Amino acid sequence: MSAVLWLLTPLSAGIAASAWAWGTGRRSPGPPDLDTWEDLDRYERLRTVLGAEEHCEAA
Repeated sequence: MSAVLWLLTPLSAGIAASAWAWGTGRRSPGPPDLDTWEDLDRYERLRTVLGAEEHCEAA
């Protein structure tokens, strides 16, 4: 009987994950994010803001 439980555990986990994915509307993965330059610009602006002198001073 313990061998059956070893088989049922991953099966039930897979069914639960499938039900969760279906319930949240993630039936198929979306297209990849191809806007790399916008992401890079956003990252550079964030680095600039966080690296500014007035933000790095200790209070």
